[in-house]
Amino acid sequence: MIFYLLVPAIVLLDQFSKFIAVKYLEPVGSYPLIQNIFHLTFVKNDGAAFSIFSSKQLFLIIVTAVVICLILGLLVKSVQAGANPWLNLSLAFVAGGAIGNLIDRIRLNYVIDYFEFKFVNFAIFNVADVFIVLGTALMCYLVLFKNVELKLK
Repeated sequence: MIFYLLVPAIVLLDQFSKFIAVKYLEPVGSYPLIQNIFHLTFVKNDGAAFSIFSSKQLFLIIVTAVVICLILGLLVKSVQAGANPWLNLSLAFVAGGAIGNLIDRIRLNYVIDYFEFKFVNFAIFNVADVFIVLGTALMCYLVLFKNVELKLK
């Protein structure tokens, strides 16, 4: 049951952080938390990771919606089967993050990003992206090193 509640909690956290970014960060553009290392920088990203498929919103919305449905279906089956709780956590993280970004795409036609590591040439990202990456990394670890299976039966 906790995994079902985790998904909307992640969505709410993501959407609240984006609300704060719009309200306080958009007017200033960028705010250094650690000068030349870590900044909060407001960006409207109309693409996917690293701005791939830029300006292809309908495509991104459709693909994201299909992937979310598959992940949520897998999460339900996984929880019902009493599967590894870490696997369920990873699925909830990915689903919550993906839904958070999908809401932006549908509502705004872009995704709000704001975390920027200045000392490396890396994409600006958001809370939803953090959960997607954490969930994916955890899932890869479980499948590759702990022999946890993703069962679709």
